Amino acid sequence: MISEVETGLAAPERRLMAVHAHPDDEASKGAGMSAKYAKTGRVRIVTLTGGERGDILNPALQADTEIAQHIARVRRSEMAAAAAALGVEHVWLGFEDSGFPTGDPLPPLPAGSFATVPIGEPVRELVRQIREFRPQVLTTYDEQGGYPHPDHIRAHIVSMMAVAAASDAQAYPECGDPWQVSKVYYDISFTTPRIMALQEAMLAAGLESPFGGWLERHKKYDSDRGFTRVADARIDVAEFFPQRDAALRAHATQIDPDGFFFAVPRDLEAKVWPWEEFELALSTVGRPEPGQIEHDLFERIPGL
Repeated sequence: MISEVETGLAAPERRLMAVHAHPDDEASKGAGMSAKYAKTGRVRIVTLTGGERGDILNPALQADTEIAQHIARVRRSEMAAAAAALGVEHVWLGFEDSGFPTGDPLPPLPAGSFATVPIGEPVRELVRQIREFRPQVLTTYDEQGGYPHPDHIRAHIVSMMAVAAASDAQAYPECGDPWQVSKVYYDISFTTPRIMALQEAMLAAGLESPFGGWLERHKKYDSDRGFTRVADARIDVAEFFPQRDAALRAHATQIDPDGFFFAVPRDLEAKVWPWEEFELALSTVGRPEPGQIEHDLFERIPGL
């Protein structure tokens, strides 16, 4: 249980930790939520890898050989700018990007990359972060990593193991005093219902939708795994669209400023889908009533 409920007039500080696999993930998943909670407490983004094997996805920069040669340094600079745009703290865990393997059969992952190192190494380092920062809420990816990138899947495993170990006084005693995270959420902002709603609104407004191919792929993904993730929490972040968009643009190598991230007019998005959604994966403080949706990730946490 949380060990620092204060007896004075001031309520305990809200602290949220968001665990991400690569730089730019924090800008495309839960960025509005992070910016929102950074206004009323502390938010720490923990990035597990440096994104060294990420492709340059912005067409305007693909011919820049200087960027390609120094991609690790460039992505660190981009991440610093994104964190500043969101108003959050940021920590690198220092593991090496595994890359996204393609082919049939899939090639082996690079030796020493995040998805191949002994699991205890990243778990220990994330336990250290949890015990030092002492978040009441932690967000991460679901069992499939949100999508089946090996680093995202490993990020889920590491996050859940670290949350459990952080509260165990016998585990990693060198990493600080035990701390119990009250709630763990999976970020599920990219869902079929959301993209369908945005596409329908754009078409109704006479605008071209960029989501057709994406939507078909995601429907197949939902079908293959046999379910669609269901939100337990919806956080209204329309006020923080500018911070989210600034964080996206900060990752210039990864985000095309003319691409689908910016295709939906923000006033239309605010009317149709002003939320970021989360699934409650673990809670020491109970769950919402059946059919009820949380509107604050800190709901029911004592003393806040």
